[in-house]
Amino acid sequence: MREGARLSREASAFRRPLALTVAGSDSGGGAGIQADLKTFQEFGVYGMSVVTAVTAQNSLGVQRVDNVSPDMVEAQLESVMSDIGADAVKTGMLPATAHVEAAARSFSRHRVKRLIVDPVGAASDGSPLMDGGAFEAMKRLLLPMAEVVTPNLPEACRLLGVHSGDIRTMTDMERLAKRLLALGSRHVFLKGGHWSGEEAVDVFVSAKRPGETKRFAGPRYPTPHTHGTGCTTASAIAALLAKGALPEEACREAKAFVAAAISEAFALGEGTGSLWHGAFAEKRRFLR
Repeated sequence: MREGARLSREASAFRRPLALTVAGSDSGGGAGIQADLKTFQEFGVYGMSVVTAVTAQNSLGVQRVDNVSPDMVEAQLESVMSDIGADAVKTGMLPATAHVEAAARSFSRHRVKRLIVDPVGAASDGSPLMDGGAFEAMKRLLLPMAEVVTPNLPEACRLLGVHSGDIRTMTDMERLAKRLLALGSRHVFLKGGHWSGEEAVDVFVSAKRPGETKRFAGPRYPTPHTHGTGCTTASAIAALLAKGALPEEACREAKAFVAAAISEAFALGEGTGSLWHGAFAEKRRFLR
């Protein structure tokens, strides 16, 4: 056997997990496609991307957004899924209804099994990233396909038409998570970063055990530099599911990954700084 053929056969026998992000580009590098690909790499997962929008963005906020055409979004999806495939797919910014519809068609056509939906409606500075029609289309079309949906408290309230001021206790949070299951996803990971308290507590619920809730508690770090936290959480879950983790395990590990990244967050520019995506691996190496 020729050396090249032998090496090719050996390479094909070793297959890395594959994860795809369908999201917007963040020129500042802290969120969106850039955060997702950094996260995939940290978990040893091969990352691919479908760009839905290009943003001019820095630590001070979003200055401009140019949407990629829905046809181009669908073409990117077809290119990746028809040739390479993906063990898990994560969605973020889908700016208009047509983008959501294009993604839903592709996911259905290629029978995507591990879909993680981050229902991101706005950037950290409040800039809208999805119009109202897109948000409703995501709720109607993508949530019933989702393995895990990862809203924060404002996003969960928007999905359910609830006023965030009505959520006052952890019991209220658990009820909210259970109500989100009725929208069709198999699991809900309701993030507690907007919740007050000494600890950051997230809630996990599963359609397999709808009456049961799990609370994942962790330290709350006193830093304003949390740009990209939601994107990173969802992409960490996607990476772990791509590697074969169960949803509860993936959400628990993703929380630990993000907590480490927040603990090493740093100032960047004149505004809100970024997480440090390498912190989780660095801490593990230190502990060995």
